[in-house]
Amino acid sequence: MNNLRIVFMGTPEFAVASLQKLVENHMNVVAVVTAPDKPKGRGKKLGTSPVKDYALEVGIPVLQPTNLKSPEFQDELKSYKADLQVVVAFRMLPEAVWNMPPLGSFNLHGSLLPDYRGAAPINWAIINGEKETGVTTFKLKHEIDTGNILLQHKEPIHYDDTVGSVYERLMLKGAELVVKSVKMIQSGHYELKPQPEVSEDKHAPKIFREDCEINWEQPSEIIRNFIRGLSPYPAAWTTLDNLTFKIYLAELSPRTYNAPVGSFQSDGKTYLDVKTKDGALALTDVQLQGKRRMSTEEFLRGYHWKDEH
Repeated sequence: MNNLRIVFMGTPEFAVASLQKLVENHMNVVAVVTAPDKPKGRGKKLGTSPVKDYALEVGIPVLQPTNLKSPEFQDELKSYKADLQVVVAFRMLPEAVWNMPPLGSFNLHGSLLPDYRGAAPINWAIINGEKETGVTTFKLKHEIDTGNILLQHKEPIHYDDTVGSVYERLMLKGAELVVKSVKMIQSGHYELKPQPEVSEDKHAPKIFREDCEINWEQPSEIIRNFIRGLSPYPAAWTTLDNLTFKIYLAELSPRTYNAPVGSFQSDGKTYLDVKTKDGALALTDVQLQGKRRMSTEEFLRGYHWKDEH
């Protein structure tokens, strides 16, 4: 079947790369489904999703349902007569939606499934100190992130990678995988592989602010992975002077201290360390509540350091 009619579903920047790659490869994207506009910023002006912005730019019709189960939305979706739906970083779909096209729907997920099913796969892979992750395309079915696998691409996680750097790479590799998957389905020559059993400790649930507080009672390397697994968003934090203190980057400190775990150590000018269970971490990129993000040296220049921290 040539020139499949495709409906694309996605919302954030991560999804734009895949949509753009489909368009650039002259795939027939007949409509886009994305999140409704939301009030943003102090002025509460309605903000549009990155996927909507791109779709309008290239002239693709945009659907923004508030309820995916509503008959009105499903009738409108049917009117586009899609052969296939491609889903990247979108909501959970009801069966009536994902099962609508003759060729079904496939999803792009930011991990090597079955590992790290869930909302925050890149974060959890880095937090857990993994050396490798990747992207997976798979056919949708009832249980979330469990469908049969189309394609996978492996990607190394480097020692100093953060969620931000891995996200950028997986966004681009994922876009290539989406195009490859569509071409395979279009050709009719492809094999779906069932997902093996997932190991118990490799899940990727949504991360909330309270999950991001640093526990300094742990070893330095575990805390370092935690920090980079939440950088730049939602950001690991601790408290300094009863204010939230976000930490975006940290490295193992060469200095040693006979001090309580969790205590801050600094010369007030060039370094800011925190005592951990087995040593100390040197903070290098920080943000105090009410201030902008900055390097530690810059932060110390504007902060009156007191030795009793």
